[in-house]
Amino acid sequence: MKSFTLVAPFILLCITSARGTPLGKRADIPTQTQILQYALTLEHLESTFYSEYLAKFDEPAFENAGFEPWVRGRFKQIAQHEAAHVGLLTDALGKDAVAACTYSFPATDPKSFVMLSQILEGVGTSAYLGGAQYLSAAQSLPSPSVLTTAGSILATEARHAAWVASSASGGTPWSGPFETPLDQNQVYTLAASFITSCPSSNPTLPFTAFPALTVAENGTPVAPGKSAKVAYTDNGSGDRYLAFMSGLNTKYAKIDGNQQVTIPAGLQGTVYAVVTSSNQAVMDASTIAGPAILSFPFPASASNP
Repeated sequence: MKSFTLVAPFILLCITSARGTPLGKRADIPTQTQILQYALTLEHLESTFYSEYLAKFDEPAFENAGFEPWVRGRFKQIAQHEAAHVGLLTDALGKDAVAACTYSFPATDPKSFVMLSQILEGVGTSAYLGGAQYLSAAQSLPSPSVLTTAGSILATEARHAAWVASSASGGTPWSGPFETPLDQNQVYTLAASFITSCPSSNPTLPFTAFPALTVAENGTPVAPGKSAKVAYTDNGSGDRYLAFMSGLNTKYAKIDGNQQVTIPAGLQGTVYAVVTSSNQAVMDASTIAGPAILSFPFPASASNP
């Protein structure tokens, strides 16, 4: 089977082109209902993506794109999983369930479909991981079954991401020993680039999309240890840093006056980058733009501690 690069430039562009408009006012601690509505919003997005594009690309289309005959069958199974997640969360929320939005995905063929699938599954995994703390700290404390169910979905999303990255794409199935958690505003920033409109009946969730961020160097993929140019909107002043979130660790690099930054050495796999005014911690209050998704492939022979 052919091997494909994880993030094509046009997909990266679309993912970092969030509209930057508020989706609501952030509460101190989201309620359990809001977290489940947030999860359902993401599951609707994934489920629609798979159902829409699997209907467009049949088995011959996948095989003509260089994929083995069984690959599309696995994607059909993933589509069933995402539909099951939608059904479970819809039933759990009852009258508080949110409806699906209208979406625009930058997939034009099976190759770009697979690349975008890997990104969506990775973001979904990080979203559930980042949201777990709010389930455990919500004003209306969840029952163990809610936490167990969320953990079960998280594990399945992680399996999806690893399979798409390795078996389907011929790349690396993980980034390191720990997954990267993303908070709700960070995930909404990434999801907003695919959402064109939502039903007026949907409640306004207390999360905000940050301004877009791109990290590139003359249109070529960036690499650890190399210089890259960042582009974002910033109406403030003071020092700015590019924070690279990988697993449970974050590395910082100062952005110079020419909007250039040197990417830290040693980064591997999928890394989420945000522009921040702090070089001590990534917090919503100090976030200027992002996240952007960066991909640093590494071979099976490499150390991955």
